[in-house]
Amino acid sequence: MDKKLAETIIQLVEEKKPENVEQLVNLLKKSGIPEHKIIEYVLKLQSEGKIELKKQLKFTPQSLVAYLKTEETRWFWGTIILAASTTLIVFTVPENAFPLIYIRYILGAIFVLWLPGYSLTKALFPTGAADKKSSRNLDIVERIALSMGLSLALVPIVGLLLNYTPWGIRLTPIVLSLFALTTVFATAAVMREHQTKIKKSA
Repeated sequence: MDKKLAETIIQLVEEKKPENVEQLVNLLKKSGIPEHKIIEYVLKLQSEGKIELKKQLKFTPQSLVAYLKTEETRWFWGTIILAASTTLIVFTVPENAFPLIYIRYILGAIFVLWLPGYSLTKALFPTGAADKKSSRNLDIVERIALSMGLSLALVPIVGLLLNYTPWGIRLTPIVLSLFALTTVFATAAVMREHQTKIKKSA
């Protein structure tokens, strides 16, 4: 780590007292230091506790694969794991296996009434309500209500479409269709979320 640059950053924080990371980065950019290097050093100093800012720096990786490894995508992995677990339990736990059948009922309800709508909501509105200037952001209550409403609309549509296929409205095609739908929507959502954050940080 460049000791001189680290000292410059610490000195600027003490003297100029920037309110957020953006102000600090703008101050350092005037010295001709590349922005990626500034971000790297600011992150390092924050993690070491040498500087403290009101608004902590959140760096969004340019690569989608790297972004999927960050904490911000926990909702995506949680959705996929929950959908996969429910699908597995539906096919492995028989209907007369008490008390395991109750786990199947609970996960099944979440799988049908929540996950498809939640994934679609995330795809349509990838960011939260932190940025109040944008009308395309939702708060938690709106997101919950829309997720349940969309799930209640999507599931009958899936059943209707399956009715006109050779598989019909049976357990296996319904579960696999909802799993595929949830996975597609969640993947589209995490891709849109990544692109949105890249644009904001640019």
